[in-house]
This record gives sequence, structure tokens and C-alpha cells, in this order.
Amino acid sequence: MARTFLVTGGAGFIGSSLALDFKARYPGDRIIAFDNLRRRGAELNVVRLRDGGVEFRHGDVRAPGDLEPFGARLDVIVECSAEPSVLAGRDGQARYVVDTNLTGCVNCLELARATGAAFVFLSTSRVYPTATLARLHYETRDTRFALLDDQPVAGASARGIAETFPLDGVRTLYGATKLASELLIAEYVDMFNVRAVVNRCGVVSGPWQMGHAEQGVFAHWMLAHAFRRPLSYIGFGGDGRQVRDVLHVADLADLIDIQLARQYAWTGEPLNVGGGPANSVSLVEFTRLCESLTGVTLDIGSQPDTRPGDVPVYITDNTRIEARFRWTPSRGVADIARDVHAWIAANETALKATLA
Repeated sequence: MARTFLVTGGAGFIGSSLALDFKARYPGDRIIAFDNLRRRGAELNVVRLRDGGVEFRHGDVRAPGDLEPFGARLDVIVECSAEPSVLAGRDGQARYVVDTNLTGCVNCLELARATGAAFVFLSTSRVYPTATLARLHYETRDTRFALLDDQPVAGASARGIAETFPLDGVRTLYGATKLASELLIAEYVDMFNVRAVVNRCGVVSGPWQMGHAEQGVFAHWMLAHAFRRPLSYIGFGGDGRQVRDVLHVADLADLIDIQLARQYAWTGEPLNVGGGPANSVSLVEFTRLCESLTGVTLDIGSQPDTRPGDVPVYITDNTRIEARFRWTPSRGVADIARDVHAWIAANETALKATLA
């Protein structure tokens, strides 16, 4: 029997990528992308979605009435909606990030409860407290900071950050609203028997990410090289040694495909999902990839002062999710860089107009 999927945040980078992937994998299923089109570049994805056989519905997860039309029958809800900027709310406008990330999640949970749909939630590594991450032990190497095995807290090692990392402390409004959503999902699983899986994602990248400095940094870096726009290494001395692991959005789609086939393994507990140590890269290292692919060398500025909420190193320890679902990323940093560059080259005119 054909299934019906609802992908919230479905015109965003991850949501649209997943919706199109689902339609390609499950052509007989109905895939609906739901989005308020608030984020820059989302309008470009609406065309892609429709061309790929995905239905688009305009609406907002903050408004329960906008979700009511989907109450007749849903099999899977993939909750990708978010205000994902780590700086969100610092301008004093906290309401949107709280209402979208937390109230929106509750509205989607209520829809899952009413319809019996399986609930896939995309959380974030930003749930881990900033100050604790910032005081981890690392060494400074030529082109990067490197985590050490000897750490002052549990759940951290050279392999990265595990789910046992302590959660006491502050973490930005984005991280706090996602953590609060995780806690509510656990209650809905226990109280209402909602079937849920929580993917606590690190940095995800790939084609169609309209990146900027505080969210989607690797796409932002490649776009700046392709269009010869200014860049700066910000914080931690201003030399670009800060490190993140990065996951190709196609690897995330592979994981969710496996999860949907193995719902017996769902518990509602958060599971870290990222590129892992093998797919970690510093900004200065990624700059070299951008230079090689674009043929452009920028005079990158330096701002030594660290921004609020930033950390020198974040790497995902995937041990638990790899064991649970027999999944591991198959695409590396170089693959991501090539795919993002090829996407930019193929859509240069539209991107210049959208990102101007």
C-alpha cells in the first residue's frame, strides 16, 4: 500500500533534499513538502520539488490549523522545520525561534499522535553546552585543532562527542529549543506510544544549501570562492583552525531509509549523527579544497575574537547509531566539496540573483 510522507521544513536544504530522495526511492508513495518559505532560497526549491514529483504545501508549523489538512492519513512525518541559526534571538527577537523549534515540534507531535504516523525528528549537536565543549582538551596542529582522548568530562574523546556528554549549561536558543523538543518527544513516546526516532545531527552539507556564516558554513565558503566574495576566519585566533565534521545530506537520506525499514529499533532516544572523525575538516583545510575546485584564491580576513556560542572543535562520535542501524557515512569531505561546487557551477545565474 502506498504511504504518505509529510516533510516539514520541506523547502529548506535538508527537507527538500530528503523529500526528493524519498520520491526517488519510493516512487509509488505520496511525498508532501510543507514550508513557510521564510528562509532565503526556499523559493528555488519549490520548483525542484514539483519537478521531482513532490507535492508542495505552503504553511507554518507554528499554526496547528495549517497542519489540520494532513490529519486524514499520514504514515511518516519527517520533522525538519527549524530556525537553525546559532545567533537566532541574540537581536532580542526570541519568539520566532522558540515558536518554530519548540511549539512547531509539539504541533507535529500532536499530528503524529492523531494519525499514528512514524515520527522522524532532526535535532542538532547544538544541544551540547557551549562552555563545556569549549573547555575540552585539544592540541593545536599546523592546520587544525585536534581533540585528545584525555578529557575532563565523560562522553568526549578523540573519537568525538557521544550521547553521554553532560547536558548541564547553556547552548544557544537554537540548541535549547531542540533539546526541549527531544525531551517532549520522549514523553510522547512513553505516554502516547508515538513511534519516534531522534537524529541529533552535526553539520550537514551538500548541494542546494544556501549557506551563510552562522549556518551552512561549508556551502557558504564554497559560494564565496565561486563568486569572489569576502571571507574571514572568525574566532580562536582568527587563523581558521576550528574543526567540524560534516555529513553529506545523501548519507543522512541513506540513514533515514534504513531507519524506516527498522522501526523495531526506534526508542525515541537521541542518537548522534555526523560525518565522524574521518570526515572532519578545519576551515583552513576546506579553504584549500575550495581553491582547488574553483581556481580562486581569496585574501581571507582574520577576526581573532570568538563569537558567542562558538566552539573550537566539534566531531560526532557515531558509535551508537552505527551499532543500532548498521550505518556509516559513505561520502567524504572531498565528495561534499565537489558536489557543492558542481551545483554552484550548474546554477550560477539563479544563485547570484537569489543570494545577492
